[in-house]
Amino acid sequence: MRIPLIISVLLGTVMVTGAAHGQQILIRGAKVHTADDRGTLERTDVLVRDGRIAAMGTSLAAPDGARIVDAGNRPLTPGLFAGLTGLGVTEVSAVQSTGDAALGLGAPAWRQRWRPEFDITRAFNPRSTLLPVARIEGLTWTVLEPGSGDSIVDGQGAAVTLDGRFEAVLQGSHSLFIDLGAGASGRSGGSRAAQYMLLEQAADEVRGTAPAGDKALLLPAGRKVLQTYLAGGRVVFSVQRAADIRQALAFAQRHGLQAVISGGDEAWVVADELSRAKAAVILDPLSNLPGGFDILGARLDNAALLHKAGVRIAFSTGDAHIARKIRQLAGNAVAHGLPWDAALAAVTSSPAEIFGLGGSRGRIAVGQAADLVLWSGDPLDVTSAADAVWIAGRPVRMQSRQTILRDRYFERLQQELIGTP
Repeated sequence: MRIPLIISVLLGTVMVTGAAHGQQILIRGAKVHTADDRGTLERTDVLVRDGRIAAMGTSLAAPDGARIVDAGNRPLTPGLFAGLTGLGVTEVSAVQSTGDAALGLGAPAWRQRWRPEFDITRAFNPRSTLLPVARIEGLTWTVLEPGSGDSIVDGQGAAVTLDGRFEAVLQGSHSLFIDLGAGASGRSGGSRAAQYMLLEQAADEVRGTAPAGDKALLLPAGRKVLQTYLAGGRVVFSVQRAADIRQALAFAQRHGLQAVISGGDEAWVVADELSRAKAAVILDPLSNLPGGFDILGARLDNAALLHKAGVRIAFSTGDAHIARKIRQLAGNAVAHGLPWDAALAAVTSSPAEIFGLGGSRGRIAVGQAADLVLWSGDPLDVTSAADAVWIAGRPVRMQSRQTILRDRYFERLQQELIGTP
């Protein structure tokens, strides 16, 4: 009897989390792309124990009972970053009841209180049917990004692992998301100038130098949360125009924030300022058309120019349903001048560093979580595929809703073509 489709997908989720945590795996003779200063190591063995990388080298002795994987010098990379997405908080974009990314309380924008206490991670569903689609493409973690709500402060998000566990949030990765520029002017009185006026008012409320009465922007819970970010927390500013990026950096500097720029189509214009501010940029390197007045300066070598200036970069499609195309973004950045190793880092180690996970994820190194992908060929070439994926040392079942549908209808087509019952 054929297992119903939705049950099959959920069984795939169980398979990821059900493997014994103490299992040892020895990957022999891989072309290891470490995503750090060591670069690429030819024909190298990687030993995984208790979910972490225990040893690396040549001709490692296989522990008793270890599963041996012959890599045949195929590329082995860290698990890929899926970008800033709604994976696990959005199922079907056109069905409102399946989306939990944005806070909309329904009052007119000018009467809205800001709600930085809104935390999107509380809506994360590790059993979403979108997660297996991402996993079998080598994506092992993402950062949940709250959607645009009623104010320019969208709320909080954090990094989550995609292995299907309920306790998926990766500690130390929480960030506050603020939406700036022309797209947010309707939520700030019709002018982007008001965005900074309101941000300064919110900072004053937190510090007790502005009244906290009926006209306050923040509720007590919101003031408490914003206070933690004003004490050196990570704030992701969604902003495109070079002039607005400079304003966001100035606000971050005044208040001691760790600034991350999301979007940044014109970031190359102010690359030196971003570098001096030690601000990272999360961008889509395929963005090159002036689709609005905030992105008149968009260009395909944005990533290469930022990297040359010493700016830490990461890539994101911004869409949970096409997160698996992250490799295409990286490959196109290489085609437009970004070094190959830097492009790989932009989907592995760099986002891990940006979100405070550099000590545990994003590289192939002893002590790191064993989030690993074995590829059929160049991982930044879309003609290559993931042959095997491990998350925290557990093998991923290489099956998703899409592959089940493919196999089901391919089997039916075969039967029709050869005339079998």
